[in-house]
Amino acid sequence: MQNFGEKVSFIWSVADLIQDSFKRGKYQDIILPFTVLRRLDCVLEPTKEQVLDAYDKYHGKLDRS
Repeated sequence: MQNFGEKVSFIWSVADLIQDSFKRGKYQDIILPFTVLRRLDCVLEPTKEQVLDAYDKYHGKLDRS
């Protein structure tokens, strides 16, 4: 997806897939948060392996008292 129009079309194609699950007037309540989550996923992707390794290393070792 190189341009804004392609991205918009893709997002609305996803809306078509979920049309039976949500009322049409509520799409914006679903599409925008998932778009933000996807953007965060893309931005953080370069460090994902490091984060997962750190999680595995420290998971359960922190004192939560």
